[in-house]
Amino acid sequence: MTPSALPPAARRHAWRNALQSMLLLAFIAVFLTLLGWMLWGPAGLGLLIGLLVLPFVSGMSSAQAMARFGAVPIPPERAPELWSMLDELSARAGLPRRPVLYYLPSPAANAFTVGGRGAAAVALTDGLLRRLAPRELAGVLAHEIGHIHSGDLRVMAIADLMSRAIALCAQIGVLLALFSLPLMLFGHVALNPLALGLLIFAPYPAALAQLALSRTREYDADRFAVGLTGDPEGLASALAKLDEGRQGWLARILLPGYRREPALLRSHPSSARRIARLAEYRPVPARSTPWRHGEAGFAVGAGHGRGAVSPRRWGTFRW
Repeated sequence: MTPSALPPAARRHAWRNALQSMLLLAFIAVFLTLLGWMLWGPAGLGLLIGLLVLPFVSGMSSAQAMARFGAVPIPPERAPELWSMLDELSARAGLPRRPVLYYLPSPAANAFTVGGRGAAAVALTDGLLRRLAPRELAGVLAHEIGHIHSGDLRVMAIADLMSRAIALCAQIGVLLALFSLPLMLFGHVALNPLALGLLIFAPYPAALAQLALSRTREYDADRFAVGLTGDPEGLASALAKLDEGRQGWLARILLPGYRREPALLRSHPSSARRIARLAEYRPVPARSTPWRHGEAGFAVGAGHGRGAVSPRRWGTFRW
């Protein structure tokens, strides 16, 4: 799928998302470099960069990560329609290898992805499979494939490591300042108040930038999903249905004035904002075949592992 094959709104958002992602990552990286240089100089900065690279050299496999979540593989013979859907979407995305599907016996409606383009895995919860229709499930799978295609997991892992390193630098800097306090009182050491303020408050803008980057990648995965399925309404319907289920009727009665956290503090955009942006992607590009899939159900039957279920129809990193 090339940018020229997308509708004008999707092309505009594609370039905007890419630019925002680069700027936010650059901001976090520059911030970390400044703090590392202030504390330890060039030698310490080199050591810090080495520690950031280490997790990518010796990371766990997708199967190991899924096992830690308690997810089990879905054999193709147990869910042929689901695997057929995944095969088609993976082929449209041009992935070198299709992801492996996992089942997570959780009532929460959710989906998440681990791994990179060559060895990815997608987990679907029991609540998601029970609640969504095939058209909606195709949108969710396409969204996860968008994360895989764009390398979002690696991007967010780098941003997370840099944010953690900034927080560590801030803590070390504050501790050093506290230990130097007696020397400062006797005039033996002079401490720059601007540098001290930077150390104390550094983690906050870094965390906000990381959250903004996460929201940008979610928007971009939605855009990519529409390019794969040709069906923005399917993904929008899934978002509306899952957002409605996240706050049950009892909570709406007992907490009528409940308000969610501010947008700046969210890792994902609100469903309303995502649905509004999906509405801009109509009409879909002519070369994209709108997703059509039968209502055939799938069964993750007995013998599939703990918590196996058999829904009658299609029916944490939150998608």
